[in-house]
Order: sequence, then C-alpha cells, then structure tokens
Amino acid sequence: MHVQFIGATRTTTGSMYLIQVNGQKILLECGLYQGRRDETIERNRTFPFDPSEIDAAVLSHAHIDHCGNFPNLCRQGFQGNIYCTFATRDLAAIMLADSAHIQQYDAEYVSRKRAKKGQGPVEPLYTAKDAEQAVSQFVAINYDRSMMIAKGVKVTFKDAGHILGSAQVVLDVEENGRRFRYLFSGDVGRGGHEILRDPQAVDGVDFLQIESTYGGRDHSDRVHAKEEVGKLVNDTLNQKGKVIIPAFSVGRTQLIVYTLHQLTLNGTIPKIPIFVDSPLSVNATEVFRLHPECYNEKIYRFLHDEANPFGMENLTYIRHVEHSKKLNELREPAIIISASGMCEAGRIRHHLKNNIGNARNLVLFVGYCAQNTLGSKICNNMNPVNIFGEPVEVRAKVARVDAFSGHADRQELIQYVKNLTGRLAKVTVVHGEEEQSLQFSQTLKEILPGASVTVPERLETIEF
Repeated sequence: MHVQFIGATRTTTGSMYLIQVNGQKILLECGLYQGRRDETIERNRTFPFDPSEIDAAVLSHAHIDHCGNFPNLCRQGFQGNIYCTFATRDLAAIMLADSAHIQQYDAEYVSRKRAKKGQGPVEPLYTAKDAEQAVSQFVAINYDRSMMIAKGVKVTFKDAGHILGSAQVVLDVEENGRRFRYLFSGDVGRGGHEILRDPQAVDGVDFLQIESTYGGRDHSDRVHAKEEVGKLVNDTLNQKGKVIIPAFSVGRTQLIVYTLHQLTLNGTIPKIPIFVDSPLSVNATEVFRLHPECYNEKIYRFLHDEANPFGMENLTYIRHVEHSKKLNELREPAIIISASGMCEAGRIRHHLKNNIGNARNLVLFVGYCAQNTLGSKICNNMNPVNIFGEPVEVRAKVARVDAFSGHADRQELIQYVKNLTGRLAKVTVVHGEEEQSLQFSQTLKEILPGASVTVPERLETIEF
C-alpha cells in the first residue's frame, strides 16, 4: 500500500491523502486549501491525479479544510461513494452549500473588478449544484460499524471527539496475503468536552497517521475556563458594554452557547440578550439537535431531563441580514456570537467594525486564529486594523480563552497515542504547521522508540 500526502502536510489546511492498494485508489479527505491567493486558486482547482480514477473516498469530519473540495472533485469526474458518519453527512451538506455560495460570490466580485479592466470573467471553483451532487454521493455509517469500501479494504469509524460526527478512520487492509490496520486519527478532540464524547481508543494499530495542530504546545487549564468567561462577561456588562465573540459555525458556536446557558442557569451571569448571528451557525445548531447519539452522558441527560442545551428565553438565532443589521442599533448590553472565528469573512466583520472602537466593549476569542488573519492581528494587539479595507481603531478590550479549542494539545496527543495498542511500526505526522509537526515527531520518537516516525513533505509518497 502506498499513501501520497497531498494536503495538510507541514500545514493545517487542505487535508488530502491518496491511498493506492490492491490496484485501487482511495481518497482520504478532500479539503479546501487556504493560503496565498494565487497558490490557493491553483491548488484547489487542480488535483495531482485524475478524479475519475478514484474508486472511493473517506471523510473524517465536516470542517471545510477536510471536505470543502469534494464538489470540485465530483465536478471533475469522481463518481464513487464518499464514506462518513451520519452527523458528518448532515453537517457537510450545509457546509458545502455555504461554501458554494461563497465561491460564486467571490467569482462575481472578481469578475466585476476584471470587467473594469476590460478582462474576462472568472468561474467559481464550484456551484451549489456541484455541492448537491457531492452530497448525493455520501454514504453514511454509524460509529463502530464496519463496511467494505474497496477490494481488501474495510473502514470503521471511531469517535474522535473533535466536532459533531468527527471520526478516526480505521482501515483494515488485506493485501497480498497479509493483513494490517491503518489508523488515520482525523482531528483529535481534547476529551472532557462539554458536549461530545471522548476520543475512542483503537486497538491493534500497525500504522498511524496523526494530526499535530498543537503538537508542540499545551492549552491553558480548562478547569477555570467557564469561570473566566463568566468574569469577562460580567466585567463588560458592569461597564454597560457588549461582548463580541467570533466563533466557528460548527462546534465552537454550539459549545459557547451551551457554556453561556450553564452560566445563566447557575446565576453566574445575568439573563441578558444573546444573539447568534450567522445563518450557517443556525443551520449547524439544528443539525446538532438531530444527533444526540454524539453527545456525552452529561449533556444527553440535560437534554432529556431539563432543557434544550442550545436554546433559552434570552437567546435569539438570526438568519436574515435585515435582522443582523438591526443589531447595530443596540444600545443596551448584549452578547453577539458570529462567524467566522478568524474574522476573515461573514457578519463578524460588521460587528467588529461597529463595536471594536468602544472601550466599554469586549472582543472575546474562543478559538484558533491562523497567522495573518484579522483575528490574529486583533489578538496580537495590532492597532489600527483594516476592516473592509479601512483602518479601524481598536479601543475595546481583547481577550482570548483557548481552553475551548477543539484540538488536543501536546500532552493530550501523547495520551491519545499511549491509549492505542498494536505494533505502531510506522507513524506519519500531518495537519500541523511545520514547527508543530516537527516538534511532535520528536516527541513520538521518544515515546515510540521502535517506530519509524516521519513528517511527510507535500506530494511525498510513503509505502506501508
């Protein structure tokens, strides 16, 4: 068996790996790459293989850097099944529809600028119709249920505890009279999540492909994270200010809503207006309600015995842009949660522009912000920052609570590996910035002295 490492190698974006076994080709992940504009366009449009030759595809979870280029793959000739969990299928359906809308909007914007220069229009990477076609090729499987997906290849999904429906991908392979187990970790959750179950331990692993987003660093203590949020919110409300929370639509928004629900129920914060202003977040929350099979025991009991964990009297979900604009007229204290988490797109930029200049307000980051994004610049105290091409003075307080991260940190990844059983003869480290991946590979060499540990370069092929 050979694996070509196409994306999310020495970076955290554009996950994609091509497996060749028993004369067949299986694509593991098909994510959108995000980087410098010209490189991004080229890498997302062009595959280093013929999509029509792919026999099957497997998806670990619905984040766009893992599933976002499937519509383009199908558009270019892939006709096989895309295997994933039920919750991943439902989340990916709304994520890909939203992504298609963004692709078309961006193409129209660029085409208008080109027209002023007498240049021709550009085509979107894919359309809503392409997204619908990709979703029609999804085949959903429950956790712990095995299915043959190709000759000699059986897939089983194990809970990864990262986002709703996220999975570790277990491939049991029979090739040339030998059998082995290949484990792709997907994105590994931290465990002890307020909503999701802990990552499952996998037995009998021969070869491991593992993420390393935080392979070289540890998160802050989660024990006091909820209390820290409560204090930050109360300090802002005492100044009659607003709390603006940039949050990813899938996973982080639902977690922060649940956290605020708990803080309100126990009287830590007052019952003030809370708004979730993101159509994608609203749709994603509806999907969360449909999949209690992914919940841990604590929230499962809360759902059945007490209340909807994602709904309360003072919480309003906003879909329509007209209602979003009315938030600009708010004069009373409130909490506004909006996407995107890195402040690169979506309605959050409007809320920042309208509120970041007021010293009474708080901008609270609860997730990872990649280098050079607007969120990163705000977190790193750049002042002023450009929003919609105009400099905006930052006077609001800026805080960050990284304990809500959906990715395991260094110590948690070490524990994840220690929980695995099997010979672990060869390990490849992916999905991390180069420094994080290289640091974690050194850690793995120390805790797995008998294993061959490598950090693949882009397009490198490794034999298993």
